[in-house]
Amino acid sequence: MSAAAFLPYGRQNINEADIAAVVEVLKSDYLTQGPAIPRFEKSVADWCGAKHGIAFANGTATMHCAAQAMGLGPSDYLWTSPITFVASANAGRYCGAKVDFVDVDPGTVLMCPERLEAKLVQAEKAGTLPKIVVPVHFTGQSCDMPRIHALGQKYGFKIMEDAAHCMGGEFEGERIGSCRWSDAASHSFHPVKIVTSGEGGMITANDDELAWRISMLRTHGITRDEKRMVNESHGAWYYEQLELGFNYRMTDLQAALGASQMTRLESFAKRRREIADLYDRELAGLPLRPLARDPRGISGWHLYMIRLNLGEIRKTRREVFDSMRAQGIGVNVHYIPVHLQPDYQKLGFQKGMFLEAERYYEEAITLPMFPLMTDEDVVRVKDALITATGI
Repeated sequence: MSAAAFLPYGRQNINEADIAAVVEVLKSDYLTQGPAIPRFEKSVADWCGAKHGIAFANGTATMHCAAQAMGLGPSDYLWTSPITFVASANAGRYCGAKVDFVDVDPGTVLMCPERLEAKLVQAEKAGTLPKIVVPVHFTGQSCDMPRIHALGQKYGFKIMEDAAHCMGGEFEGERIGSCRWSDAASHSFHPVKIVTSGEGGMITANDDELAWRISMLRTHGITRDEKRMVNESHGAWYYEQLELGFNYRMTDLQAALGASQMTRLESFAKRRREIADLYDRELAGLPLRPLARDPRGISGWHLYMIRLNLGEIRKTRREVFDSMRAQGIGVNVHYIPVHLQPDYQKLGFQKGMFLEAERYYEEAITLPMFPLMTDEDVVRVKDALITATGI
């Protein structure tokens, strides 16, 4: 990459093997609902250490179907983090449920177990305990899942991990997505993610019945399994819609790309860790701080986030952001707290309700992070930050 080229915050890594895998599907008998999908599902489930993988058209669809399969409905609550993409919260609203948020830890910016427990104590008294809690493994680092799982056992809620940033990560020696401490985990394969299928998502789970129901909802709520049918089968052509589902299927083209990418997951993850380590060294001493890290885990490093020491640099985040962009560095911001979105403020959420999330948002900038980056690119980002902050 030349010095003058625009450096985006994320970029897919496609090689000739990926292209050949897609071409092979194009020449085959199946462009969708064919053998490439179960191959991709197995590759992800096997890597995570989960029993089931169910592929979807995108990550949002995975969370919608999983929430509905877990029985979420209009009288229920779904809780998640305010620092996430809106899809984590929207999954609850798609099911007609009420949505609420748990403020984040000021260091890691992950769902704070202490705040979760305090909120659960109050919700139990009010009769408003959540049916589902969605911990968001922001930037690729796992939430404290053993603690959240213990709270789930105590207060009776189900757990759906938003693991969209995490492919390649671990916590306490367990690969993220194994569902050791959850009912299901949602993965994303958008082009800026660690592994891509173009668009796409997947649910990993260990419970057979939950996995079957998620799979059924993915395809219109239809089954061809005679053991599941209400009526006697009339022949090989016969199927039954058991409940209202959706058309959220992944194509074989996407699955072939995803499965090919999975063969390079280890190298992708290794390079992301190298870039993060280099950022740590290069940015030391600048008026900023990276997010805190839990030593029990290994991040998937989807994002490298910094928080600006605004009082020290005497510039706004917007000024620093605009300067970086003007220098050809494609910084971004992840995320605008969901409760500050106009559509959520219509529901009664207001500024000041989740203070740690709001403090983080005022200071946050996303730096470029993808395996094709060179060490020189990291130095270029550092130099641009020095110029932008004026130190």
